Amino acid sequence: MEPFAPTLDGRRIVLGVCGGIACYKSVSLARALTQSGARVQVVLTQSAQEFLRPLVFEGVTGIPPLTSLWSSEGSARHLRIAEEADAVIVAPATADFLARAAQGRADDLLTAILLSTRAPVLLAPAMNTRMWEHVQVQRNVQHIEQVLPYTILGPSSGPLGVGEGEGMGRMLEPEELIAHVARAVGTRPIWAGKRVVITAGPTREALDPVRYLGNRSSGKMAFALAREAFVRGADVTLVSGPSAVPVPVGVAIVRVESAVDMLAAVTPCVPDADLLIFAAAVGDYRASEALTQKRKRTGQESWSPELVPNPDIAAETRTLGGRALRFGFALETADLETEARRKLAVKDLDWIMANRPVSGRSGFEADTNEGVLLSRWNPDHSIPVPPAPKAVVAAQLLDAVERRWTETP
Repeated sequence: MEPFAPTLDGRRIVLGVCGGIACYKSVSLARALTQSGARVQVVLTQSAQEFLRPLVFEGVTGIPPLTSLWSSEGSARHLRIAEEADAVIVAPATADFLARAAQGRADDLLTAILLSTRAPVLLAPAMNTRMWEHVQVQRNVQHIEQVLPYTILGPSSGPLGVGEGEGMGRMLEPEELIAHVARAVGTRPIWAGKRVVITAGPTREALDPVRYLGNRSSGKMAFALAREAFVRGADVTLVSGPSAVPVPVGVAIVRVESAVDMLAAVTPCVPDADLLIFAAAVGDYRASEALTQKRKRTGQESWSPELVPNPDIAAETRTLGGRALRFGFALETADLETEARRKLAVKDLDWIMANRPVSGRSGFEADTNEGVLLSRWNPDHSIPVPPAPKAVVAAQLLDAVERRWTETP
């Protein structure tokens, strides 16, 4: 799972913890939320305190957990907490808690907060497989998903408690949960429901069964764009060539090898897309005919395979219709802006981010990027994109898209 470090500076997150063995993960979640800048108020049910003492959570958040509906503040404490919260996440959410939440119970502080808040509520179930599959638990989950304004996250399949082997019912990992919290507080209305398709990574063009033509693209820039679009509320599909970068939480992934494969995967996505981002470093050439057996080296003889042009995915998709805005990338070693302007026009793009590889600092395989941004509406004016982590660059580029959507819905 990809490490996820969103910025939640100043956000008030309520973390509800119920009594299940998975609550050991809740300590890591509380720490990660706090390290991201959030103010985390942990609320422990009575049964959760049988597993972990409140002091454990105070040690990682700096804030004493709350354990009772009753306090010296008076009976309205749940109302204050509910009103201040930017998001509420319950992890783990046990079978008993799901039942009480589905029924609208308010018999402890955590359920009272759920009824009082208007913030996004996320529930991360965790329980034994047999409990998860019970018809009543499934009815409760169905009611929560269809009737209540709560979001169910998981569970996943994996190792369960001692002696139970593997099965469905395992709580999602903290890295996954924090990404969903970031989306819950970071969703912007103009992005909600938008369909974003992003191409990523290199392509590999086979010469024989073991050799290929490729490039040094890592896919990091495209994956950062996918993560940022997900956090803003979009439905994201990533069409990626071979890449070792972990897939961002919540993003649908389509794995491909060659440029022809990538074009075939992107084409059916175009008509329904709202935003197409062509960030892949697609190979310009492929062998006219890949060998079916490994070519043997018998001496010092040369090998000159015939190369033919690959399809240009951005150019090939420009006539497929749809309503999508189109965002391209160009990596050049010379005449950066001249070449970028040419590609902006011939590929019918709305924006193009042009950059050149800077050895060891930005571009291919690096964690940072830099360059210039051009748009179809003002192609003679270039906007500098100074060196920054690719996550920061991704946010800047998507801000440009957001401004366009805001100006021309």
